[in-house]
Amino acid sequence: MIVKDVMSRNPIYVAPETSLTEAKALMVKKNISKLPVVDKNDRLAGIITKNDLAKAGPSEATTLDMYEIGYLLSKLTVEKIMTKKVVTVSENEVVEEAARIMVDNQIGCLPVMKDDIMVGIVTESDLFHLFTDMFGARHSGVRVTFNTDDKPGQLAKIADKIAALKGNIVSVVTRECQDPGNRRITIKATGITINQMQTILTDCNDTAEDIRVV
Repeated sequence: MIVKDVMSRNPIYVAPETSLTEAKALMVKKNISKLPVVDKNDRLAGIITKNDLAKAGPSEATTLDMYEIGYLLSKLTVEKIMTKKVVTVSENEVVEEAARIMVDNQIGCLPVMKDDIMVGIVTESDLFHLFTDMFGARHSGVRVTFNTDDKPGQLAKIADKIAALKGNIVSVVTRECQDPGNRRITIKATGITINQMQTILTDCNDTAEDIRVV
């Protein structure tokens, strides 16, 4: 799956001269926490977050009253506090690479670019929705996690046995184990019982680390 399949299209954005008061009001109204900043040439100029707005406000020790604070914030523009070196991603990048970029840079979103034009934004929320779908969280079935030999055909044997019992796999997720000779697998399947799944693993010389109906 690639980024353009999961991104939010036509993202809400602001201009560099937008005041902090306006930016904050827009975030509250649209229930968002990040705003790309786009200049008059439709180029991405920066990004501003709720955390940026909070840091730009006066400290709790200020002697200013609320009207003075409001006035100052209305005169301060997002251009003054936005992050200008924005980490972006291509619309044709794979989603796992987008997730890695977010993790490695400790950021919660990535503007999505097509050439030099922003065409969308991918956020933590978008990836959480994808994560939910990948694990088949909206389907009821038998979910099992186990370690198995990392060799060709091992997963196919298990899949064939599930199919032989008229079971249907709705999700398969694999990842590396500490032991380079093994692979950690989570399968969710409908149409079979826990006992049948346990028997399948036993026949394949594997042992369930966790198995349940969810």
